[in-house]
Amino acid sequence: MADQASPAKQNAARPQLTSSMRSSSYLSDHQQYRPPRQDQPWQDQFHGIDTVVEDSGNSPRLHAKPILPFNGVPSDENPPTVVDSGLSHSYSHPNCAPRAGQKSDRLIATLFYKPRGEDQASRSPVKTTFADSNESLPANLAPTTDPKEYPLEPPTQESEHLDHIYGSYISPLCITSFLHLMSSFPLPRDVDEPHSSHRCLDNQEQPRIVELTLSPAPAPEYLSLDDLRKHEMIYRFEQEWNVDVILQRDTVWRRHPRLIVFDMDSTLITQEVIDLLADHIKDPPDLPARVAEITHRAMMGELEFEASFRERVALLKGLPATLFEDLRPVLDVTKGVPELIRALKRLGIKTAVLSGGFQPLTGWLAGQLGIDYAYANQVVIENEKLTGEVQGIIVGKERKRDLLVEIASKEGIELSQVVAVGDGANDLLMMDKAGLGVAWNAKPRVQMEANARLNGESLLDLLHLFGFSGEEIQALAA
Repeated sequence: MADQASPAKQNAARPQLTSSMRSSSYLSDHQQYRPPRQDQPWQDQFHGIDTVVEDSGNSPRLHAKPILPFNGVPSDENPPTVVDSGLSHSYSHPNCAPRAGQKSDRLIATLFYKPRGEDQASRSPVKTTFADSNESLPANLAPTTDPKEYPLEPPTQESEHLDHIYGSYISPLCITSFLHLMSSFPLPRDVDEPHSSHRCLDNQEQPRIVELTLSPAPAPEYLSLDDLRKHEMIYRFEQEWNVDVILQRDTVWRRHPRLIVFDMDSTLITQEVIDLLADHIKDPPDLPARVAEITHRAMMGELEFEASFRERVALLKGLPATLFEDLRPVLDVTKGVPELIRALKRLGIKTAVLSGGFQPLTGWLAGQLGIDYAYANQVVIENEKLTGEVQGIIVGKERKRDLLVEIASKEGIELSQVVAVGDGANDLLMMDKAGLGVAWNAKPRVQMEANARLNGESLLDLLHLFGFSGEEIQALAA
């Protein structure tokens, strides 16, 4: 009987998953088990695996659709469809040329991270110390006994240094914080929202220098560019993130300067020449300290430069005239200056040095570096010795300004294409006259009044203000 039952088992119908066995469970959600919809034509019904088995003998056969040659005209029955690929591109961008009849209003913000370590004030060659007694303090630093002169409020608390937390470079959070700050200023009318873009000028991963393009600039009727540069919130941002922020209009003159004028002492070189001269005087022994103190107060703007210069030169009476030649090897050229001058010459930019020092050293240094113009003070020499007198007009703040205008006029250059770089109070007038004035590791008063301030190690960073990347600067300075 077992042998007779086995054929029956072999011929038994194959088990099928019928509609009565289906449920709204996981199986009914899968296409291969979904029951066909009877309210649709047969061709549009879905055929699961069980339906195919059930209806394989009764269903009509589908004939393959003939393939027609493509004649370049889409079929009316199957019009072309646009498939979303996930890519989006717009031909309009804030950095594009403006529409006809409109002018672009973009603001360039260049952020320079300042490496920590040696304090900027300690870089000054002048280190003046005062005793504890009030008599040794300058008049403007003496304590007051008048209650009316006491400050009404305590000094503002120093900002927390966020670069220690988020990285010793210009981090993404630093950029975000700056954009948030700029968005707090009112925009011009008929502008819905600002746009911005940025590029790293030296290093993409941990940039030290970042250039941001902001469009549009804050409303000028609310805040001028000069006021924006000196805004308290900008200053606080610089303190928090340990950066210098340089703001410029995005104009063709920013990218193409034609004349750059430098101060010499503490700018092209790291020392003050008159202090170097005083160091060579051994009698009286306190002379170098006296000259250094006068120099420091003059650079801080506490003394008139011309009067202080004559006073210091008078202290040099009797020094041999060959001293200027002896000082040539002692001059310490600021880092990046030779490469900067070489790059500027390759760009066709004229250069000049206007120094409140001495022409014998200024002219020699200009020749060594390849600077086009050099102006400084002429000292009187008799019997191969300094007389302690100055010949001609002293190159002070007014003279520097006039020389800048004179050189620009001679070269046929507009003042908007002139850049002036200096560190002392006697450089402020020429920096104000130029299209852009840059305070280089300058005294506090100069940094507050200048258009831009750089507190770095290499003067080659100046080229970043014109939009050059690190790679381009290397090619120019090679």
